[in-house]
Amino acid sequence: MPFGFYIIMAAQFFSALADNALLIVAIALLRDMAAPSEYEPLLKLFFVISYVALAAFVGAFADSMPKWRVMLISNTIKIGGCLMLFSGLHPLLAYAVIGLGAAAYSPAKYGILTEYLPHRLLVVANGWIEGLTVGAIILGTVMGGVMIRGDVAQALMALNIPFVDTPFEAGVLVIGSLYLIAAAFNMRIPDTGVDHKPLKNNPIYLIHDFNHCLRLLWRDKLGQISLSVTTLFWGAGATLQFIVIKWAEQHLSMTLSEASMMQGVVALGVAAGSILAARYVTLRNSVRVIPLGIAMGLVVISMIFVNNKSVAIALLVLVGGLAGFFVVPMNALLQHRGHILMGAGHSIAVQNFNENLSILVMIGAYALLMWLGLSIDTLIVLFGLFVAGTMLLVKRRHEANQRENDNTVLLDDHSH
Repeated sequence: MPFGFYIIMAAQFFSALADNALLIVAIALLRDMAAPSEYEPLLKLFFVISYVALAAFVGAFADSMPKWRVMLISNTIKIGGCLMLFSGLHPLLAYAVIGLGAAAYSPAKYGILTEYLPHRLLVVANGWIEGLTVGAIILGTVMGGVMIRGDVAQALMALNIPFVDTPFEAGVLVIGSLYLIAAAFNMRIPDTGVDHKPLKNNPIYLIHDFNHCLRLLWRDKLGQISLSVTTLFWGAGATLQFIVIKWAEQHLSMTLSEASMMQGVVALGVAAGSILAARYVTLRNSVRVIPLGIAMGLVVISMIFVNNKSVAIALLVLVGGLAGFFVVPMNALLQHRGHILMGAGHSIAVQNFNENLSILVMIGAYALLMWLGLSIDTLIVLFGLFVAGTMLLVKRRHEANQRENDNTVLLDDHSH
């Protein structure tokens, strides 16, 4: 791999690390403010709303100037969100600003790979970026959990940092510095020398163009299957983050700091599943992994019977492993179809829109059910049944598509 690729990776890693550490600190801050418990999943809701609202524009914005500059601007927006949190603004508002930065960052970080690397290195590069992002999620979640521990908070306060009056401010400052490190790497990213399209200043055109791409991918026989799976996966994954925290607190009597480590265990499973999938599943037979999605939904339901830490860890690794194994081949298939149908940048924007819309809907439903007072066990059963049921529908749809294809081939043979 060329050296510039490692600089791109480092920038991505530090930015994602800070995003995930900040989520745990923001949850702790909400609890400190005695906010209602349904506010916690709303953090994620406020974070992803920009991805959905700006989906038609961020791709065009990312293509309108060198990618390193887009990444630098996006990181600066995230630093602004950190400063808002530091200065005592409501965590939901501050996290929404950080989400705005993340939404603009996403098409640039994937788009630069297609500009910078030859096609033969793309799958490997994507594997690295995905693996590194999972690593950042694990480390970031753990780091957030460590930041809110009493002893660590005390040690930070003992440093007597100017303008820092509370342990939360100290934590936010440490995490904010990760964004600064990412920004420093952004400035070292090589310019790929690709001509950039001037940004079309007609929003109606951009929305129309995006809408066309959206329909194109959903009508494609393989595109719709892979898009359904990844869309469900990201919505389910985001909801599972909050389910695991609540479940670990109630079933395993853990603190928020310890429960956040359990999220890391799921991500560890996802990483292991991804590695196995990359090794054993080819693009050609990628659709065969769909039944694992059904299995994952059913395995999740067994969480309600677990009260033992060791069993809990094994179960969460299994859930993560199944998830990683079925989503990586689907992601590769989706990128492949998207690249053929409309080009990488547009296809990533469509993927982001669907996946984040799914996060909005599923997290919104979870927050609503919590507000209605459903127990965590009931939520887990509903969640597991929903995932297994939806994946079964996707499997049926794919089989119907296959039959349709076979019939078309038969008709073609008869007409000759």
